[in-house]
Amino acid sequence: MSKRTYLLILFLWLTAAVSPVFAGQKADTTYTFRFVPQKDMFYVPLGGNDIELARLLECIESNKTDILDGNLPLRVDGYCNSLDNEKENLRIAAIRSNRVKSELIVRGGIKEECFITKNHAADGDFVIVRLTVPAPEASAVESEGLSKAEEERLAAERAEQERKAAEERRKAEEARRAAEKAEADKPTGEPAAIQSEQQENTADTPSKSKPSHLSLRANLLRWATLTPDLGLEWRIHPSWGILVNGSWTSWSWNDKDRRYALWEVAPEVRYYIGKEKRGYLGAMFKAGEFNYKFSGTGKQGDLKGGGITAGYQLRLNDALSLDFSLALGYLNADYEKYEVIDGVRVRRGNDTKNWWGPVNAGVTLVWTLF
Repeated sequence: MSKRTYLLILFLWLTAAVSPVFAGQKADTTYTFRFVPQKDMFYVPLGGNDIELARLLECIESNKTDILDGNLPLRVDGYCNSLDNEKENLRIAAIRSNRVKSELIVRGGIKEECFITKNHAADGDFVIVRLTVPAPEASAVESEGLSKAEEERLAAERAEQERKAAEERRKAEEARRAAEKAEADKPTGEPAAIQSEQQENTADTPSKSKPSHLSLRANLLRWATLTPDLGLEWRIHPSWGILVNGSWTSWSWNDKDRRYALWEVAPEVRYYIGKEKRGYLGAMFKAGEFNYKFSGTGKQGDLKGGGITAGYQLRLNDALSLDFSLALGYLNADYEKYEVIDGVRVRRGNDTKNWWGPVNAGVTLVWTLF
């Protein structure tokens, strides 16, 4: 036998021995999609999800007939372990699985019946899709002659697939931890943008008012006219407040020929409006006495009235705010006129005044005690 004939026989023998092994190999059928910890949105560009999705859609297109006929199911496993309890983890894992399946149904043209879904409260924040593509069928002669070898090969392939799946889960968990650390150190990338948007939404959300609190009040406009003014407000409900303000002053000069003295008490009920309960409408009543003498004739008497109040509280910090208020209504003043002669007040008649219009104004510093 010539050397060339010997080499040809050896080549044919090697081809026959190796071809069943390569004929029975399966394509890579494991696809991993990563998710932001504690979130259920499927971000396709995140962590290479776009590449995995393209690979999976290509595989689905190649085997669509078998998939739609039910001969080749897609096994979907959703994972989540970044929340506080198992129930919440399973809920988020299920939502993640559904979002991935929705992408495959819309882009791949398959149906819900094509999936076998299972969710897990463990391992990480990802979804794994497995598609077991069958190997080409061997001939009857090869099956009979290599049945034991084929069984060993299939067992080895199954073990290799399990190893790959475990490796994918490990890599996904490492990627999740690395992303969390990167966000904590220096927020960058897609997860940081998501976190920033959530922080902005949280900042835009109005904080709830305390169910009840007590505040000390001082009308700065009164203090500016040398009229000490103090008050208390009890917010019995985030929308309702009861308050009372009191003012008192007594001044005389020019050897008691000039006089400025008064006292007032003004209770009020308010209804706070808006999401932050800063604006309000209310009803107030006021009563008091006065003694004014800025010229030759003085006026001494009492007053009473009330009106509708409106205003807004501007928050300065957790404890302080400014209350801008205005009241419109009616005031009645009954008073006596007098003159001072040789230090003695001499009565010069009496009068009554009725007033419709602004009856109170305030720029009030409010200090929340508790």
